[in-house]
Amino acid sequence: MTQPAESLKSRAEQAAASSAGGSPAAWPPGELQAVLAAWNAATERLQLTHEALRAEVRRLTDELEIKNRELARKNRLADLGQMAAHVAHELRNGLVPVKLYLDLLQRRIAGDPGSLEVLDKALAGLTAVDGTVNDLLQFASDRAVQLRSFRLAPLVDRLLETLAPTLSAQSVAAEVHIPADLRLTADEHMIERCLMNLVLNAVDAMPDGGRVTIDACRRDNGVAVVVSDSGPGLSDDALRRAFEPFFTTKRQGTGLGLAIVARAVEAHGGEASIGNRPEGGASVELFFPTRVQEAAA
Repeated sequence: MTQPAESLKSRAEQAAASSAGGSPAAWPPGELQAVLAAWNAATERLQLTHEALRAEVRRLTDELEIKNRELARKNRLADLGQMAAHVAHELRNGLVPVKLYLDLLQRRIAGDPGSLEVLDKALAGLTAVDGTVNDLLQFASDRAVQLRSFRLAPLVDRLLETLAPTLSAQSVAAEVHIPADLRLTADEHMIERCLMNLVLNAVDAMPDGGRVTIDACRRDNGVAVVVSDSGPGLSDDALRRAFEPFFTTKRQGTGLGLAIVARAVEAHGGEASIGNRPEGGASVELFFPTRVQEAAA
């Protein structure tokens, strides 16, 4: 645009000089239109650049807000984890002598069926409290992830064999769709605990029986493992809060199962997500990105 502008300046000066002498200067045909067209094009480009910059600023601002919220959530979880660890250790220290005394009492009243029944209820309650302590300790655990490559199908087979009595008692069938050669690079113990939590959650969601399905597949950017059930699904509020510590829709339970799962997957650099299936029921996906798989290869 520099040359037309300079030409415009030159013509204006000539026009001024000519006007002083009483004869206007002539413009070459189309030159003024070319200058105006160039000016308009430059203005439009500048406007588009400004709009693009504003859009980029909005995008970066939104991204920063999301990251700040995520950082705040992780800080809250870290604080909550420390508190949970402290509470769990204190509870366990108090439960040990109680369990010992109850076991001793059980031996002393072995011949009194009525007293044994009461004691059995006390021991069952103690076992439930111990389960809560274990959940707290799992949630608070900050042990390093031990990455190794393993085939996923055999792990799932072993898990379902362990849970077979529970599945049978609740009339729940299990279905598995995992390629035999699919390998996952992860902490095998953590993954087993995650899948156990998800399967037991699925069983709880189907008190009248149903089907739990475990799928896994490779994706271009990682490996996805999905556990689904044929239950009634979850409300919008439950879906939004599913991974919050201590949130539960059950009458009993700590509400830590899914929070433990999410924390374990995040420790692998992955992400856990939950949703309702179109055909009914809920599904939880655990995604492990390729960069983690390659880093440990």
